[in-house]
Amino acid sequence: MDERTGVEVALAAADELGEAPHWLAETGELVRVDVKRGLVLGWRPGGGEWSMGVDGEIGAAIPRRRGGWVLAVERELILVDEGGARRSLLSVEPGLAANRFNDCQVDPSGTLWAGTMSRTRTRGAAALYRVAPDGGVERAVSGLTISNGLGWSPDGELLYHVDSTSHRIDLFDFDPAGSSLSGRRPFVSVDPANGMPDGLAIDAEGGVWVCLFGGGELRRYAPDGELDAAIRLPVAKPTCPAFGGPGLETLFVTTARHGRTPSQLRGEPAAGAVLALRPGVAGQPERSFAG
Repeated sequence: MDERTGVEVALAAADELGEAPHWLAETGELVRVDVKRGLVLGWRPGGGEWSMGVDGEIGAAIPRRRGGWVLAVERELILVDEGGARRSLLSVEPGLAANRFNDCQVDPSGTLWAGTMSRTRTRGAAALYRVAPDGGVERAVSGLTISNGLGWSPDGELLYHVDSTSHRIDLFDFDPAGSSLSGRRPFVSVDPANGMPDGLAIDAEGGVWVCLFGGGELRRYAPDGELDAAIRLPVAKPTCPAFGGPGLETLFVTTARHGRTPSQLRGEPAAGAVLALRPGVAGQPERSFAG
């Protein structure tokens, strides 16, 4: 443990690009993906581990209310039932082979929000999609480059969203009844010298926790946008935070080894691990896709 910050290595994994952590309260498991290796990875603190492979890069694995998963693989959403059978729900952006799905989250109604990203960072080539439980899909936000972290305020009336290469977290008014967005405006901007905003999580007080990829830092912004905490991490590339554990009082952070040289990795043994800290505030429960 880092005695200055309370950050510890919770799971000494070696994820190439660990991402999209999701706490399953029913089973006491943290589920994440390793994007580059095409793996869904489950881990029960103090217990066992499991994995599930896919063909291609995977952006997220989201549980379904009826059991099983929805997997964001390349430019396709795949439904997995409790028995492991898979079928395609939908695909997007035909012809854009450099794009893939990235971060996905579920709103209070059970609707899935799934963003895409350009692996070549082609400006404006990606989007954020709203996916209804019946598989109906609508492009909600266009002109993105790397659609990333997503999270809702505790009252469900605000959506926070990261388009990483803009170095900004944006804020939308959110209508829970219709799962619709309006009033997009900047929430906070991040100096590129401090890293690129990646995944985020919203705590029970409305604080916004965001990882700075390449900057080795986890930040909390208060609901008014003021920087409330900046926690140095023992890795250069933290990717995404998620609240979990008893009472949702632990903040887990996935990390990456991708793009680090052998020399850098020797000085950064926690790269690719799952980190954990006790931030002094609880999180919100994770949601499952209603489809």
